Amino acid sequence: MKKLVRKRVVVPVLALTFLIVGSSFKSDFFEIAKQIEIFTTLFKELNMNYVDETNPAELMDTAIKNMLEDLDPYTKFLNEQDVESYRINNAGEYSGIGALVRTYKDRLLIVEPHQGYPADKAGLKAGDQIIQIGDIKVADFEDNASELLKGSEGSTVDIIYKRQGKINSTTIERGGIEVDAVPFYKMIDDKTGYIVLSKFNAKATDQTKSALLDLKGKGAEKIVLDLRDNPGGLLSEAINVTNLFVPKGELVVTTKSKVKKFNREYRTSNQPVDTEIPLVVLVNGSSASASEIVSGSLQDLDRAVIMGARSFGKGLVQRPLKLTYGTQLKVTISRYYTASGRCIQALDYWNRDENGNAIRNTQFNDFTTRNGRKVQDGGGVLPDIEIAAVKTNDLTMALLQNNVIFDYATDYYFSHKVADVGDFQFSNSDFNDFKAFVRESDFSFETKAEKAITEALSGPENDFLGQEVKDSYKTLLANIQKGKINALDKYQKEIQKNLEDEIIKRYFYRDGLYQYYLSHDDAILAASELLENSSKYNSILGNR
Repeated sequence: MKKLVRKRVVVPVLALTFLIVGSSFKSDFFEIAKQIEIFTTLFKELNMNYVDETNPAELMDTAIKNMLEDLDPYTKFLNEQDVESYRINNAGEYSGIGALVRTYKDRLLIVEPHQGYPADKAGLKAGDQIIQIGDIKVADFEDNASELLKGSEGSTVDIIYKRQGKINSTTIERGGIEVDAVPFYKMIDDKTGYIVLSKFNAKATDQTKSALLDLKGKGAEKIVLDLRDNPGGLLSEAINVTNLFVPKGELVVTTKSKVKKFNREYRTSNQPVDTEIPLVVLVNGSSASASEIVSGSLQDLDRAVIMGARSFGKGLVQRPLKLTYGTQLKVTISRYYTASGRCIQALDYWNRDENGNAIRNTQFNDFTTRNGRKVQDGGGVLPDIEIAAVKTNDLTMALLQNNVIFDYATDYYFSHKVADVGDFQFSNSDFNDFKAFVRESDFSFETKAEKAITEALSGPENDFLGQEVKDSYKTLLANIQKGKINALDKYQKEIQKNLEDEIIKRYFYRDGLYQYYLSHDDAILAASELLENSSKYNSILGNR
């Protein structure tokens, strides 16, 4: 009898649970199927009945992009070309001209030709504007014209480009391009090694390990690992690079998602190279994602002192999911949490302001490192020691984004001769010349104060203010504009560093820039000084 009673109680409960889960699943499935059917019928009727001819592919592309825009900027639809670019970026190998190129509507701008590769051999320089590729004018090409520069190794491409107002032409023979994760490493002094890790592609761990072992073989007893401007890459490489400095079995990062299979703990799985060597990691506002996993977890584990400026703050993980016809969806699947349990995501894309912009986190939670030091979440990785020259500000960012620093460097290169990187010096006279260049350019950027004043002046509802008040507002706006020019002096150190970086690359490529850093870069000099002082280094990490 007891057996029968137990059956009557348990079975309905299990059935109820199944019913709730099952109905929830069915409800979601039904809603998705319903919306797909609505969209399919709308798309079909629109293309069949619209008054003018439509392009179904373009309409669909627009629809997909607009749908994804409401999410985060990392969730993207990848067409077949995008998929190939994504693969190349992660593999670190492709065939092309070997230059960093920026696409505009009517031209392709050569941002940086890589030393010894086809574009460099053909004589192209940073600042050159490609206006025609083969028989195709860039202005007439609807898609991304940079794709026309790619091709099989050994094939040629004719281009017409503009340099300093003059039209030139050249033929480039495409070649195999290898994108190094570690473009440079060298001894700073007799006992300190320096490694630049610029991206987390498939080569990151092997090249970092090789550089570390080589430097140790040359006498390195301390290491500076430079992750500045490293935008991230493969999560697996971030784990393995961290593993070079911490023991096997350490928790490095945890991912959390609404999808159970994406909830994972990532621990180191290999034998390390060196768990004791004193280590400083350099970061800045452009160090993101995988760079923040490495720097954040090494900080959490008290394995390295972090120096520089607050990192970007990308705590979201993406995974490419295969779709039909060779396309993919690169989708944000989870958030990652460093060893101490903190998520360093800085922007909230799911709660936006009245203008639709993501809200920046301003309230941070406290966490503790292994040795009990306080660290915080929600705003990138905050360095243990901040370096003023590495920090960014709105003015410097605007100068970079508007190509003002880039364009000045182009003019500087064609009007100055510099024979050796050791001879280069950007003087106060040069900086005054740059300020004059800014004044004469069409550079402008709107501050929050300007925006508020402009909005206050616009609209018929403000007519009652009277001309005197409006004139006062205009005077205030003019003074703000003057203040922005004066701010060039206030931020000279930060701006000048970016100018020097851009100019040196023109003469001596990346290799020359890193060589210059060894004796001139504020962050590297400060890192070397700290590593010389073992008691201060250990004190920062809370080592006893």
